[in-house]
Amino acid sequence: MATTTAPRTIRERIDDDAVALGVLDTTYSPTLVELFGDLGLDFVWIDLEHGGPSPDGPHLEHLLRAAERTGIDLLVRTPDARPATVRKCLDLGVRSLFLPRIESAHEVARAVRSARFRVDGVPGDRGLASPRASRWGTVDDYVAREDRETLIGTTVETRAAVDDLDAILDIPELGFVFVGPFDLSVSLGHPGELDHPDVRDAVETVVSKTLDAGVPLGGLGFGMDDVNAKADAGYRILNLGSTTGVLAGAVDDWVDAYDGERRTT
Repeated sequence: MATTTAPRTIRERIDDDAVALGVLDTTYSPTLVELFGDLGLDFVWIDLEHGGPSPDGPHLEHLLRAAERTGIDLLVRTPDARPATVRKCLDLGVRSLFLPRIESAHEVARAVRSARFRVDGVPGDRGLASPRASRWGTVDDYVAREDRETLIGTTVETRAAVDDLDAILDIPELGFVFVGPFDLSVSLGHPGELDHPDVRDAVETVVSKTLDAGVPLGGLGFGMDDVNAKADAGYRILNLGSTTGVLAGAVDDWVDAYDGERRTT
């Protein structure tokens, strides 16, 4: 478990036809981000949709510094898909982000354009300034580097996004599609019923169309057997679990193995 500062970005893993493995840090802790880098993971998922810091505050910078310290990538889910939010995260130094609650290809295309200086040979909508991502104007090849390294993906977690999936997959410079089965189950009218036929069919549609289009596919792993099966099936970004889930499982095992009395909850 030696520390390494060699970059392990999600884009690099995808370009190498490898699988990027990571965890969702539900504590938003720079210390844990740094630890996960030392443990050899490829990314830490920072979810700003359901909680966490604002991109306008300093906390996201602290998380980025921790990631940079041990060469791990932050996969940041933005709180919304507004271009201003996308630009803010990228200007802080985020390399990999993905969009929540998408309803149409238009939303995705607008966000992708806002993240790039050039898109498919035409001007993008990224603002040119001297933010942290440019090391405050000291990076000579800033424009080229940003367009080369930035990875913008989207979740598909609504009925509308599934219906517009073909158009979403045709968007130039789309980095990946991440399947969101839980929110998709809500959108389809079966909250939490991941085994419901409508939910299973929708997930299978997203998976098959994304793989057929050659767009990198991401998703949740439900145990390591499921992770390995999904990697074999073509997934390229896989979340192994959450910080709080790992801690709860470990503590439960310790307490269950204790022979003495324990308090009731």
